[in-house]
Amino acid sequence: MISRLMIANRGEIAARVARTAHAMGIDTVGVYSEPDRTGVHVDAVDLAVSLGGRTPAESYLRADAVLAVALAQGCDAVHPGYGFLSENAAFAQRVIDAGLVWVGPTPEQIALLGDKVAAKKAAIAAGVPTTPVYDASAVPPDLAMPVLVKAAAGGGGRGMRLVTDRAELDEAVRAASREAHSAFGDGTVFVEPFVRSAHHVEVQIIGDRHGNVIHLGDRECSIQRRNQKIVEESPAPCIDEATRARLHQGALALARYVGYENAGTVEYLVSAVDRSITFLEVNTRLQVEHPVTEAVTGLDLVELQLRVAAGEPLALDQADVACRGHAIEVRVVAEQPAKDWLPSTGTVRQWEFSPEVRVDSAVRAGSEVGSDYDSLLAKVIAHAPDRTRAAGLLRRTMRAAGVSGVETNVATLVGLLGEPDFLGGDTTIDYLDQHPELLRADVEDPEVRTCLLVAAVLHRALGTDGPWGFAPPAWRNLPIQGQRETLRRLGAAPDDDTVSVEYRSAGSRLFDLRLGAFPEPGPDGTSAPDERLRVHARVLAAEPPSNSGHNLAVELDGVRRVVRVAEDPDGTVHTVTAQGHASWVPVLDLGPHASGTVDSQLTAALPGTVTAVRVRAGDTVDEGQVLLLMEAMKMEHSVTAPRSAVVAQVPVSLGDRVSDGDVLVRLEDDSAH
Repeated sequence: MISRLMIANRGEIAARVARTAHAMGIDTVGVYSEPDRTGVHVDAVDLAVSLGGRTPAESYLRADAVLAVALAQGCDAVHPGYGFLSENAAFAQRVIDAGLVWVGPTPEQIALLGDKVAAKKAAIAAGVPTTPVYDASAVPPDLAMPVLVKAAAGGGGRGMRLVTDRAELDEAVRAASREAHSAFGDGTVFVEPFVRSAHHVEVQIIGDRHGNVIHLGDRECSIQRRNQKIVEESPAPCIDEATRARLHQGALALARYVGYENAGTVEYLVSAVDRSITFLEVNTRLQVEHPVTEAVTGLDLVELQLRVAAGEPLALDQADVACRGHAIEVRVVAEQPAKDWLPSTGTVRQWEFSPEVRVDSAVRAGSEVGSDYDSLLAKVIAHAPDRTRAAGLLRRTMRAAGVSGVETNVATLVGLLGEPDFLGGDTTIDYLDQHPELLRADVEDPEVRTCLLVAAVLHRALGTDGPWGFAPPAWRNLPIQGQRETLRRLGAAPDDDTVSVEYRSAGSRLFDLRLGAFPEPGPDGTSAPDERLRVHARVLAAEPPSNSGHNLAVELDGVRRVVRVAEDPDGTVHTVTAQGHASWVPVLDLGPHASGTVDSQLTAALPGTVTAVRVRAGDTVDEGQVLLLMEAMKMEHSVTAPRSAVVAQVPVSLGDRVSDGDVLVRLEDDSAH
């Protein structure tokens, strides 16, 4: 049996593996980089050892350092989690050669199936339906578009580009290769036809070294952004039972063909038009979405992994696997959907979810979210007797989630979980392209939105402290006019949801409010009368106990809601109720801003590393032209020209690390001519 386990990973997966290991009586050893010194996974293991460095290449991808820690700490096994070294056949072999147990497939299986081209050939030999693949340097000139450029190693959507125009293929190959090399240490890419209007369906398999192999049902993972999944569920709702059986049998046939050991996932595309099946790849590791399989089967996949790695035969056969109910997982990511999924960084202020769901989290209140690693913050999983109830439970959970400090996709997830096509199971890989409205943060019920806005205003009115604590924000010493606030909802376009509020005290904890633009004063100096809201407000104790903020009871015209309110140091107010949530930024009107130079200075939207510089001082550029590339949160981002101009200065160079707000390119100011 394994007695001391090295977990060679970080974040939620490292903490999740430790949880099962401890339940099995296994001691755990972790590793961490400098940014992760106070991370969740560091506290989840029995002891953790610093690898130094900041980036993956400087820490978690250092196979020699990871193995040295395992040996020095007396470990007898290594669990790689997913990502990083989990599909590195050479590292797996080194672990075995050092006399340790590798928790995963054999190095030979990782090498074969981790290479997507070799995996396709094995699938064909095993009788699994698939499409042809092409070497990136020898793509037939008559190959029909669109195509996908994909990394031969790794996964998670990194090193993948969709190409619809043949003229863009070469640049897509270069960009995918750069990203793949950064993420996996291998820049090899290939090209395959792109299947339109398809469902992404996968089958969980597990085998032992005694020749037994079974599947644990299927999952659908079609809803993706940037080729990375954000919603996964089991079982797949989009397929009939005949298609489901073909997927299961194909996965088992391939697993038996290669003598597969430990956990893995066989991935397919299923055409939404004719139900034809195309084999994609095999992930020779645990998947991010494994919790939905655990929920419907009642099995602990990490425990199965550890027992198989220790040499035990599987304690169940195919007849013992029964899927009950339906499970849906959503990924909470530090990204801004309305801004092309731009990653967000900062300090997590609030971090609260309902206890009715499972939360596998990489952060907690106080965690710093930087740009060195993936933007995944947590996976939230709901399980119910049927899909409708699972979606309803998860939607309610996300609607009332208390998450602040970094911008996330929570509002998009709330909208998605109630969207008719999703509820009907009509979710193909282009789902988000077909539903762009989901990318905008919104609170659906206008009465709820008004309640949240009022709570933010009253929080600032009631909770003022400091040397001017006697006066609310924007206080007026004028009896004929009320106090005024202007707030903008975070995540909305700059002028899209900015609301002015005027309020007056009407007694103990009673206020009169007027929403909307302030009317001009009349001849007597008072504002023209308009519709007002009468509000009762009462500060409640924080129950259940929370890491920040307080509960505020708000009664609007006889309708009472309890709103959780918290404020960041920068003045941003976060409001959460069971029917929705919103964050509000105070707006100060200090007069018109200077114009003419705003788009002449291009700055970094978040910390990262410059990976390519395409221009130099004196170059003439066109609107939309790529000026430089930078990598942040393991993704490549383009900095483009906002207008036709002449480059005045490029203050950065290839390989430079930049911070949020650093100047990347300066353009000549048209107003100077």
